[in-house]
Amino acid sequence: MRDSLAMQSFATRTELRPHRVGDNAMNAQGEQQRARRMRVALVTPMLPVAHDLTRGRYIHETARCLSKIADVRVFFQTLRYPNLPGLVPKSYLYGDVPDDYRLEGIDVEAFGYRSLPVLGRPLNGWLAARALTPRVARFEPDVVIGYWVYPDGFAALQAARSLGKPCVVGALGSDIHVRSGTNAWLTRHTIERADALVVVSEAMRRSAIAQYGAAPERAHTIVNGFNRSVFRHQDQAQARAALQLPADGKLIVYVGRFVEAKGLVELLDAFADMAGEDAHVRLALIGDGVMAAQLPGLIETRALQGRVLLPGSMEPEGVARWICAADALTLPSWSEGYPNVVVEALACGTPVVATDVGGTREILGESGGLLIPPRDPAALKAALGDVLGRSWDRRAIAAAMARSWDDVAQETLRVCESVLRSAPRPA
Repeated sequence: MRDSLAMQSFATRTELRPHRVGDNAMNAQGEQQRARRMRVALVTPMLPVAHDLTRGRYIHETARCLSKIADVRVFFQTLRYPNLPGLVPKSYLYGDVPDDYRLEGIDVEAFGYRSLPVLGRPLNGWLAARALTPRVARFEPDVVIGYWVYPDGFAALQAARSLGKPCVVGALGSDIHVRSGTNAWLTRHTIERADALVVVSEAMRRSAIAQYGAAPERAHTIVNGFNRSVFRHQDQAQARAALQLPADGKLIVYVGRFVEAKGLVELLDAFADMAGEDAHVRLALIGDGVMAAQLPGLIETRALQGRVLLPGSMEPEGVARWICAADALTLPSWSEGYPNVVVEALACGTPVVATDVGGTREILGESGGLLIPPRDPAALKAALGDVLGRSWDRRAIAAAMARSWDDVAQETLRVCESVLRSAPRPA
């Protein structure tokens, strides 16, 4: 349930001791407390990096806007694997993050801890906590936020408990949707012990309560925003000209990680049928991931060379230009939390075809596109054809989207204020 308390900001909270007129020492203490902003230690394994520019953009935006209203230090902790053949993760692009890593708009401290893929999972929470705790202690936060339930939320919770501070754990999607065995148990353990849980959709909140024992009164939905200066309605013809794309024909765009669970194989199958019927329709796959090396072969076996474009991974401004140039954005994922690319597409006025998973239904209404079942190439083809064949009021689609990352930051701060009112839960 979204926190609906109308709470004042930490900087203007009432002093713990009663105020008495004429008590100069008390007045000075009160003024000092009002002047101090909340200190937030934000722990995450996901931020944009050189080898994956799209990773964790929503965390970056949240931290950047939260830093306007609180004193925030981001603890960017990443796994470091031995440099041995085959010992790399298969679900995301792996690369070491340097300790001098910097990111615009946030105070970030980057560090890594050693482990092994798969085999190290049961221990990763403890290993991360051991590396994290002394760093958080030096920062002396009022509250700790850990995004990504296990191992990072677990580590944030361990660090917070050792310091006697409250901890908010943030779940983002597959950190509760795709869990089994020991991972599922550790995820449940973390959620049950957290002072508050933040999720990005009502669908995720229901899952956290039903599957992981989250207390309803401590589970808060804070849906993502978007950067309104970047993702906005732009002239489609101008966007295509800037990208040196043909002015005619239809363009479908996918933006996201190149992994099987995003439905890329189903998308290529659906598009192959469409391409056989329309010589002028094109598909652009924007992003990067573990399937990047496989995609050219998949494209070739479907005889789609020249019809499927691979522009690569890019900064948000480039993503926005491609979305504005498109006639439709598609996201045929098997599972999602609250897919921000759907928000960004609608903010640009581009209609969307997406699978009805996670919080996607909470974003996409009939005026902005179509929902389909996952893993169904025929349904995907039909919906894309439907969307491409309609006339859409792109300005109206864009005008309906208004939520900013500043809104997200304000709501996050309110949750932090609520846990500060209560003593940390037992370890």
